[in-house]
Amino acid sequence: MYEDAGISAKDIEHRPAFQEMLADMKKGKINYIVAYKLDRVTRSVRDLEELIAVLEKHNTYLVCDRDDVNTSTANGRFFVRMLTVLSQLEIEIVSERTKFGLNGAIKSGHLPRYYSIRL
Repeated sequence: MYEDAGISAKDIEHRPAFQEMLADMKKGKINYIVAYKLDRVTRSVRDLEELIAVLEKHNTYLVCDRDDVNTSTANGRFFVRMLTVLSQLEIEIVSERTKFGLNGAIKSGHLPRYYSIRL
């Protein structure tokens, strides 16, 4: 079992356990990666495309129980890509709303007290 507790799934590069899992997969120790939900694996379309390519190269499949994802079929690979696009969209919308809200607060003279914000 591989677990990056408390580390965001926004990218796979900065996740030590995820990288260890990929290394084990490349050594032929893993045929299937099973995750609870796809957004626990990655929320990046770019990372997902790279991951799918690596999985295919090493005859490994991704299965996400909660999202009914299985990359062993063409339909499964299509579906996983669509879910990731939606996850990335959600992240971008939340980011835009946060920036918009902070800009509005600052313009109204309400400065955040304990936050360092780069807009």
